[in-house]
Amino acid sequence: MEAFTEAFTHLANSSSSSLEFLFDRLVESSPSDEAQAEITEQAIRIAGVLREAGLRSSRKRDAAHNSRVWPLSVDLTINVFCWLDTLSVCNAAATCNFFRRCSSDPLCYARIDLLTTVPKVDNLVVSTMIQRAGTALRSMKLGLIPTRSALLGSSQPFVYSLKNPTYGSGTSWYDRYDKRSRQVKESCILSRSCLNSLTIDGGAPGAGLRCLHLYNIERIDDAALSTALFACPNLLDLVIVGLDVELRQTLESVSQYCHMLERLYFESSNRGLDDNLHISPTCNALVQNCPRINSFSLKGFMLADSKILCLVKGFRNLRSLDLSMSCALTGGFLRKLGGSLLEYIFLRDCMQLRKEEVKNFFSAVLDGNFKLLKHIDISNHDGLAIENDWSHRCYSTSFIPIDQLCKARPNISIRAEFPRCSYMEIESDGDVIFPSQQSFRSSDESFSMNSGAGSGSEDSRGTSSLSYVESSDELEFFSH
Repeated sequence: MEAFTEAFTHLANSSSSSLEFLFDRLVESSPSDEAQAEITEQAIRIAGVLREAGLRSSRKRDAAHNSRVWPLSVDLTINVFCWLDTLSVCNAAATCNFFRRCSSDPLCYARIDLLTTVPKVDNLVVSTMIQRAGTALRSMKLGLIPTRSALLGSSQPFVYSLKNPTYGSGTSWYDRYDKRSRQVKESCILSRSCLNSLTIDGGAPGAGLRCLHLYNIERIDDAALSTALFACPNLLDLVIVGLDVELRQTLESVSQYCHMLERLYFESSNRGLDDNLHISPTCNALVQNCPRINSFSLKGFMLADSKILCLVKGFRNLRSLDLSMSCALTGGFLRKLGGSLLEYIFLRDCMQLRKEEVKNFFSAVLDGNFKLLKHIDISNHDGLAIENDWSHRCYSTSFIPIDQLCKARPNISIRAEFPRCSYMEIESDGDVIFPSQQSFRSSDESFSMNSGAGSGSEDSRGTSSLSYVESSDELEFFSH
């Protein structure tokens, strides 16, 4: 058989016409049509076997060549792959057998990033990646990150105001946002069981997980999320955006299972409709069981000042607080936080945030409270509420003692934008262009003060500079 195979491979040096002539003679010499058909099928089968054998041998030789000429050892190659994103590791694995062997190491999947802008990841892919990582799993990011153009659905200017919140032909902004976000989430092919692999082998993969980010996976409900968090007792960083889960049950699961948590970012999928949070026992349990939280974000929830005060005063190590898009927050909790360690406060688009509370806050800053504060954002598309009537709005920034703050606290950055109508233009590539400084000043007052942002010259000291930069959490969300 070896001699025959060797002789047969030498026929490749013959001309194709002569081989075809010999094969035709062989077929024609067969006594019947059945015999001719059998010879033809056998020839095709033999050709396929030889072709696969040749390709397999070529891959082996290429892999051996790559392993000889590749300048790094297997250990160093694995170390390089550990710094690549998940897609790049998979692409490298498809290059050659040598890279495939290197990429099979669990360390290459310690940081799984399967975030996409279109649905192309299913449960099998997630399960495969988790099983490859095993006990080496440290970080996992999963779900859909919609672009701004996908949320707005058009290149028209975005117009939003309290009295007339319309977009285009009269559809409210919240309705269009919820509709677009629902369309994004409903197109996701991940199901509620996509995180079940964290519990395999007695929960070994989940036990090592430190970072878990979940975006717009609508099929994950409270029970599925609770099961996943139960498998992740050492979680440090948890981000939940656009999941169909309740605030109270989620915080209860976090306080019950994630005692090591340091950062919690939770953005509601039901803008302003979730108001089932209770101070006792939910807030108290979260404060007692998760004392290491230093970054806390609850965006888009119906949050009263009393509940926020319970949480903020309870977290002794809290440095960053983001309560943007809260529909019930008035800012009254700020009066009782003078001795806190807060460095960053985001209160963007809090509909009932009151001018008087903000004014008292800046007075407290001038009196020496909030000594560690570095940045506060009180911007609102419809200004601040006046007294107890939230329908009367304040669009002026004259009540903010800018000059005194520059002198007393030169390191504080303050952002306050109160345009009656805010416009955002969406280019074809999906990037967001924010309004220019001149367009803001032409209609309503708005400013962003960074009293320590000078160039270093004497002329720049003690003056405020204008800038328009999104909050760090928003930049992180839309950069994917």
